[in-house]
Amino acid sequence: MTPSDRPNRRGRARETKRRERANRPEPAEMPVRPGFCGGAYRPLTDDEVTRVCDAAFDVLAHLGVADPVPRLIDAALDAGAELNDAGRLCLPRPVMEALIDGAAKNFTLYGRSPRHDLDITGDRVHFGTGGAAISVFDHRSDTYRPSTLIDLYDFTRLADQLANVHWFTRCVIATDFPDPYDLDINTAYCLLAATAKHTGTAITVPENVKPVVDMFDIAAGGPGEFARRPFCKLHTSPIVPPLRYGADACETLISAVEHGMPINAITAGQAGATSPAPLAGTLVITVAETLASLALVNLTRPGHPMIFSNWPFVSDLRTGSMVGGSAETAVLNAAAAQVAKRFGIPCGVAAGMADSKLPDAQAGYEKGITTVLAGTAGANLVYESSGMLASLLGASFEQFVIDDELLGYALRAVRGLEVTDETLALDVIESVVYGEGHFLGTAQTLSMMETEYLYPSIGDRSTPGEWEQKGAPDIRAMAQCQLHELMQNHPMYLTAEQDSEIRDRFPIALHPGDMSPDSPRWTELA
Repeated sequence: MTPSDRPNRRGRARETKRRERANRPEPAEMPVRPGFCGGAYRPLTDDEVTRVCDAAFDVLAHLGVADPVPRLIDAALDAGAELNDAGRLCLPRPVMEALIDGAAKNFTLYGRSPRHDLDITGDRVHFGTGGAAISVFDHRSDTYRPSTLIDLYDFTRLADQLANVHWFTRCVIATDFPDPYDLDINTAYCLLAATAKHTGTAITVPENVKPVVDMFDIAAGGPGEFARRPFCKLHTSPIVPPLRYGADACETLISAVEHGMPINAITAGQAGATSPAPLAGTLVITVAETLASLALVNLTRPGHPMIFSNWPFVSDLRTGSMVGGSAETAVLNAAAAQVAKRFGIPCGVAAGMADSKLPDAQAGYEKGITTVLAGTAGANLVYESSGMLASLLGASFEQFVIDDELLGYALRAVRGLEVTDETLALDVIESVVYGEGHFLGTAQTLSMMETEYLYPSIGDRSTPGEWEQKGAPDIRAMAQCQLHELMQNHPMYLTAEQDSEIRDRFPIALHPGDMSPDSPRWTELA
């Protein structure tokens, strides 16, 4: 095919996709969608959950947490906490239980558009992104390179179009921005410009919180408007394992709470390294550490929205390196979701973190087992579930596309089976037995084709002969084809006036030409 043929080919492909979307069922009738209820998988018995919680309360009461920031100490002592002889903040069980009782239990994570609002109550399950990768897997050369701001922008606008990625937290660091202020401002700008979904971002130092929120206010319609519908949460780790508050992260968290940002408070202890080697022991200490984050948030502002993100990681004890796709990681994070449910607080876990360096079979089984267990355990938010490779050191555009399909399968597992008089289908069975002898042409089969069943868009179900006639493509080739189409179809989520005001007030580095869907970095590859 010549270069002059490509625009026509792209136009026909776009028109085909538009027709397909127009013929899809309504969102409430789709075979998979955000917010299916999990909880069927329970790696712990009720008694074991109780023992883990009791042990975590004991750790906080008797060992406490080192290095509490001054603003936390006064509020905690007023609430009944104590400083022991080592200067560690000890939180007796009655204090923690009172803070848990007053914590936010039911809240919505808002999208820029209301159609992307996420109800994270109960056992409702959602998949999204996370991470702080410093490299990108380039599918054109099968090599890794440092991640840049343009990569972050492209990942954001890609995730915006993937149906099973329900929110977007920045997944790569713009390593071309060493200055913390420039990094935080430009990261936030990418989120504003490239997605209408709920987002999450990291902020390096507390002084940068207000400028970021000021930028969000411009996009939301004016001063104070972001706090009315906060569409971005702070992604932060106020605890440094084992059991120590991190000063900068705590101060940044406090500033974000004061400015109305929801908090995703992450604990990331690593079994065998910064947490005990027994998986149950890692669960105990990481639950305690996440409760210590909850204390910080709720002593700052009672009832402020916080995600209870206990992400117990695992070490490969042969090397000490972090692994993300292990069976132990899968079970631990599912158990973390189960324990968080005991407290009744919306929770997040980490799953989908392949250790493989390629979008290959290893990535498939690592991502599959971890995401399905997290979802069926009822985690409200499953972070890291899209695009991540190399134990969170890298992110991949083609893996994002593959993972969107994988997450659809995971959601279908979370949904399970609906058993009703209609789905038991006794009358249909009788009519077929005495009739045509097959179910293919029944009205029930035709009506449920698009609501009961999920069909792959890049996975191949053809016969070997048909597959060979198509050129024998593998899933990476199919993902790359879809990726190039998606990267040439995307809106800008800031008006010209908003973009101009933001660029006047802040050091925005993305050139408008780099934000065009017709950028040569994608069109020349189509």
